[in-house]
Amino acid sequence: MAVRATISRFPATPEALESCAVQWGVAVTPFAAADERGQPPTTGSGGDRVPRCEHCWAYFSSHCDLERWGWSCALCGTLNGFDDDTARRFQRPDACPELNASFVDLEIPVDEAEGGGDAVQARPVYVAAVDLACSEEFLELIKSSLLAALEALIPGSLFGLITFSHKIGLYDLQGPIPVVKNIFIPPDLEEDGLPVALEDAMPLLSFLAPIDTCKDRIAAALETLRPTSSWERGAASGQEEDTVLLGGRGFGTAMSALIDYLSSEYGSMFALARVFAFLSGAPDYGAGLLDTRRYGEQYASKGVDADLALLPEQIPFYRDLAAVAVQAGVCIDLFAVTDEYTDLASLKFLSIESGGSLFLYANTDDSTLPQDIYRLLSRPYAFGCVLRLRTSSDFEPGNSYGHFFPDPQYENVQHIICCDSFATYAYDFDFAHNDGFSRHTDPAVIQIAFQYSVIEPVEETWGNESQSSASNKFCLKRRLRIRTLQYRPARNISEIYDSVDPEVVLHILVHKVILESLDKGVREGRQQVQAWLALLAARYNQALSSDSRTPMSSIDIDFSQCPQLQMVPQLVFALLRSPLLRLHEEGVHPDYRIYLQCLFSALEPSSLAKAIYPVLISYSSPDKQAFPRHSLSRAALIMSESPIFLLDAFTNLIVYYSSTADPSIPFPPPRDCLLRTRINKLKQDRCITPKLTFIHGGKDDSTLFENYLIEEQDVDGSGFTTGSGFVAFRESVRNVAAEIVQEEMGS
Repeated sequence: MAVRATISRFPATPEALESCAVQWGVAVTPFAAADERGQPPTTGSGGDRVPRCEHCWAYFSSHCDLERWGWSCALCGTLNGFDDDTARRFQRPDACPELNASFVDLEIPVDEAEGGGDAVQARPVYVAAVDLACSEEFLELIKSSLLAALEALIPGSLFGLITFSHKIGLYDLQGPIPVVKNIFIPPDLEEDGLPVALEDAMPLLSFLAPIDTCKDRIAAALETLRPTSSWERGAASGQEEDTVLLGGRGFGTAMSALIDYLSSEYGSMFALARVFAFLSGAPDYGAGLLDTRRYGEQYASKGVDADLALLPEQIPFYRDLAAVAVQAGVCIDLFAVTDEYTDLASLKFLSIESGGSLFLYANTDDSTLPQDIYRLLSRPYAFGCVLRLRTSSDFEPGNSYGHFFPDPQYENVQHIICCDSFATYAYDFDFAHNDGFSRHTDPAVIQIAFQYSVIEPVEETWGNESQSSASNKFCLKRRLRIRTLQYRPARNISEIYDSVDPEVVLHILVHKVILESLDKGVREGRQQVQAWLALLAARYNQALSSDSRTPMSSIDIDFSQCPQLQMVPQLVFALLRSPLLRLHEEGVHPDYRIYLQCLFSALEPSSLAKAIYPVLISYSSPDKQAFPRHSLSRAALIMSESPIFLLDAFTNLIVYYSSTADPSIPFPPPRDCLLRTRINKLKQDRCITPKLTFIHGGKDDSTLFENYLIEEQDVDGSGFTTGSGFVAFRESVRNVAAEIVQEEMGS
């Protein structure tokens, strides 16, 4: 569990919080294998026996004060007595991890009735749902992706294959020849569901095939997939063939039926089912039909703000369906491979609220889908998670951000259906009362409890053999991970500024601006970000200036006395230049914006910072690094005089050779060089597969690389300027900050 705070020295009072203008909160990656310093948790058993405070229900930790007959809660100070069991356990400190560590991961007993114990039949279940209202190229990509997925799945997993178009196809993968049973989707939305339930067409146990014995048969079934012809779709809908250019993608009906199909075995056959849904366009048939005509030129004529109109969901169907999936223990990962408007604003809820991921690929030619799905299935994940954040009594959690759904009964409790080691969530804080931290000498305390389940293979020993062999059985493990942290209140505003973590500030800022954009539009979100930076600059200058009559010309917009803040203006400028906040008329596709919202709101702070403001590294040769970080400008390239640059934009890795590079330097770089080693490490540590591009300046088209040199672009998107992009932006922020300072001096 990695936890990073925006500021490691907390403001002591509400006045100090307002005066510093810094975001106050934390980013939490609960299923990370180690903390933010790389230290793993202390493990053990007895997660159900950790003492809890009678007043605030916080868990005991090593930060609590121990007395002979009890303990004082580190969060609220309540004195709690020991019961007999706790008193006996604490007499053996080595057997009580919570006594010795503030970061523990403890096993909780699971009843047989809940799928626990050695006899559990809760096998991992995976289902691929494939769109057949598609092209041949789309299907070829999906076939190769699913073959990669089969290699990543552990033996004993169950796999199902379903297709959808104007009909649903259920594949029997266990026989020598793949057999598909088709159920036609009614075109009339008024009709009540499917004519035949999926369970009646094929029992679920026949549909789900064991990976270890049926892999070849699954691969053979994938080879039989063919796009549905326009003739078939026309016949199903009663239209003539030549009038049916598109249509017949009954995605909503298919997913609704599939979730209902799987739900019958939730808790007995499986504890979590993962569905991989592959889409080549918008659902346009049956239930959940989406009208793609809302994307087009009509906004220009009607005077409607497209950046606001295209961000909300069109219909509540998929949000409601996500709630059903959650109840059925089904996690949905959505893979959209299309450059057409698909209305991901409506579809996204199906994935993010069920604990899944949303992927968007503009074409099939250079898609990283096979690598992405392999990565997705290769890394460990937890499910059935409950995340709870508690604080000491002087402050409290405000907003929470991330892909979860809040508990309907308890505050600050979030449920997460599926959570991998990259998934990150955020909280911001506020004071519980006007006094702030009443005792400035006492630390502020945060405790994060993360309860989760994992499925682990069971190895059995046969007979008297000492060698164990895989039995393709699984056991359900329930664990409780507890992290308790202390933060000292700052004595003055300088200590707050010196403790800023700019990546976490950006992390919470992005969460807030996404919500603002969804509510009031992208323009409002842009204004909010720029206004915040001006306010931060004004507060910084007010706090650190010895002369309250500071003239406008001497406003320090570079935060020259505070290294921790110096990167913030560049991060904000890059955020405003990001497709996340660029305007519709600049050519930002609404589906791409939604994809970035979903991606950015799940990334941990360092990854998000790279996605917003890429890292540019120079190399004097493929085996020698020159400088670890440059600003994103053409001037930086010229001044460095290095021939090779590596740009890491999180989703893209670009190796750029300058046009003046010595011809003797090998291009592309050799596979065994330092640069390649760095690239391979970056790709390995990433939650998605970045695209790797090699560009030789002067010979290849350098547009992709040059587009990332944002500091010479205008913030409003009007293109390259005469070198005044970031410079002009700084001046505009300086002017607004000076106005704030003068206005507050006058009042």
